[in-house]
Amino acid sequence: MKKSILSLATVLALSIGAPAAAHDRNGSCLDDACSMSLLFAATEDGAAGAAGAATVAATRYGSWGIDTAGMDTGTKPGADFFAYVSGTWAENTGIPADKSMYGSFLILRDLSEARVRGLVEGYVAQGDAASGDAAKVATLYRSYMDEAGIEAKGAAPLVPHLDAIRAAADKDALADLMGKAAGGAGATLFRLGVSDDQLDPDRYTLYMSQSGLGLGDRQMYLDDKFAPQRERYVAYIAQMLELAGWVDPKGNAQRVFDFEKAVAGAHWTRAESRDRSRTYNPVERAAFATTAPGFPWERYFVASGVGQATRAVVRQDSAIPKLAQIFADADLGTLQAWQAFHVTDQAASLLSKDFVDAHFDFRSKFLSGQPEQRERWKRAVAHAEGAMGEAIGRDYVAQYFPPDAKAKMDALVANVKAAMGARLDQLEWMGEDTKAEARAKLAGFGLKIGHPDTWRDYGALEVVAGDVVGNALRSAQFEWDYRRARIGQEVDKAEWGMTPQTVNAYYNSVKNEIVFPAAILQPPFFDPEADPAVNYGGIGGVIGHEIIHGFDDQGRKSDGAGLLRDWWTADDAAKFEAQAAKLGAQYEAYEFPQLPGMHINGKVAMGENIGDLGGLTIALEAYRRSLGGKDAPVIDGFTGEQRFFMGWAQVWRTLWRDDALRQQLVNGTHSPGHIRAFAPLRNIDAWYEAFGVSEADPLWIAPEDRVRIW
Repeated sequence: MKKSILSLATVLALSIGAPAAAHDRNGSCLDDACSMSLLFAATEDGAAGAAGAATVAATRYGSWGIDTAGMDTGTKPGADFFAYVSGTWAENTGIPADKSMYGSFLILRDLSEARVRGLVEGYVAQGDAASGDAAKVATLYRSYMDEAGIEAKGAAPLVPHLDAIRAAADKDALADLMGKAAGGAGATLFRLGVSDDQLDPDRYTLYMSQSGLGLGDRQMYLDDKFAPQRERYVAYIAQMLELAGWVDPKGNAQRVFDFEKAVAGAHWTRAESRDRSRTYNPVERAAFATTAPGFPWERYFVASGVGQATRAVVRQDSAIPKLAQIFADADLGTLQAWQAFHVTDQAASLLSKDFVDAHFDFRSKFLSGQPEQRERWKRAVAHAEGAMGEAIGRDYVAQYFPPDAKAKMDALVANVKAAMGARLDQLEWMGEDTKAEARAKLAGFGLKIGHPDTWRDYGALEVVAGDVVGNALRSAQFEWDYRRARIGQEVDKAEWGMTPQTVNAYYNSVKNEIVFPAAILQPPFFDPEADPAVNYGGIGGVIGHEIIHGFDDQGRKSDGAGLLRDWWTADDAAKFEAQAAKLGAQYEAYEFPQLPGMHINGKVAMGENIGDLGGLTIALEAYRRSLGGKDAPVIDGFTGEQRFFMGWAQVWRTLWRDDALRQQLVNGTHSPGHIRAFAPLRNIDAWYEAFGVSEADPLWIAPEDRVRIW
């Protein structure tokens, strides 16, 4: 569910995550961990970590890996498989007041957050004895926890930034501020990032993407069904501008919104923006002035610190000229108010209570339905992780990731990878030429388990006691400086895009690798003491999902070396796309009665849905191969394949608040978790056989209509 995930769609993450952020940020950040204060067990007899904190134990699921008490066996599997596996759990579980959704991922994130809290507060307890990274993390945490000190400052930390915006005498000066936002606070129409070059995978290059929206996806501005969200957003802009002391907050709020609505009209759709065959468009830096006139490009590039770059790879090439023209047509006062709002909005959660409450009421409570603010220590942990995630991760690994865990995962991955090879051999719809390329890509898959071998050096990061906003800005600049300095340099193949304590996993297409941080290698995903069938359905399905990302509708556009290249025959590509279209139609047909008119966007979620179906298919193959020709035992009346599918569904236990579900459907790239629990199974013959699902059951799909890709 990115310290930061690699930028610009080179990474496809597994996790449903928290509901998709409703506002556009200038950089990626660590996943926002959630509390599990009611669900974890702290033991005093665990081995002490580097900070001297007591070990926080993971919760196991039943005696063999499935929480059978959470099942609703009165529901037929073919009627509602989510309810069959998790119905009693869902009925008896409330979404905590400081969350907008809840489920297996959030439970593990709670665990990870509790463990990180123990480490961070251990650094704090060292006092003056703390040194190096520990001292910096302790200062970050203490400063955030000093609510009285923050309250006393009020809006003062904003003043220098607002003064700079007021002092911008012309649009050239505004372009300077937009450039500086790459490494700090503020709004920009053109997001910059540095990542592996898709046509030169051994070198880093500069990428540019559309940006500028504070309400999330363009749909939020253009679709009539989101009129209530737009109305409330305008009121929120006015509230932020008033708190910031900006002139005419109501009038400027409407002008800011109208400006962003024009920006939304220029944006590509999410489906268009994930099409890798359209999103690699290199433009020489000097050519921007003629290809996208109306914007002071040279000022912008120099201010952003990427003056050494000779070009940028533009993702939404037809949108950039339109955005430049919108900037040219806007009056200076509107652009200043737009900057002032975004600077205030981005800093609000780090300021005094009036800012914090306003930000929470709109961003979390109104948009996602979260009733209560998270406790301050939880936000402080996220603040420290966002700045120095790998420094904390180093001690997390020492305390929570024993060496044998990696060995067990290596074996599982090898089995699932071998199963993928077997599936390739069995494919009837794919020709031999394409199969040969697919086998080569699979053979070249890289694997990272647990944690990086080399840790980030935070020596140059300045952390100042009591300066919460300044620490956040310096951290953002530190990260951006690290990224931008690598333009044109050789790619660090060992780099990780997630911290070890992140509950997530990803596939990186340019490195052609799958990555599993330590924190996801726990129940219900993986339990070394659980029944193997459950592990294959859980972490095996996750492994398969990430492998399949290399062969989904976008991953298939890169080869085994990570090069953006079409290696498919036209006939095979057409067959693949026909099956993918059928899968998309299945997901788009699901309805959400609590949200009339809302549906999964099949094209946006296509990669994740293909990942689920293909991943589960090859994990089942791997499980069968692991039996070595023997019959699986029956446990508590459940066959091996029943337990396999139950393991998958248990991973996707998810409860939603209505507003959070709406945000996921609008801004997210994953289908909601409770759909993922059963939707891919409907295309797998073995699921029907395992549970006796028949044509009379609601989840039945006729064999000839089932999607069969990998």
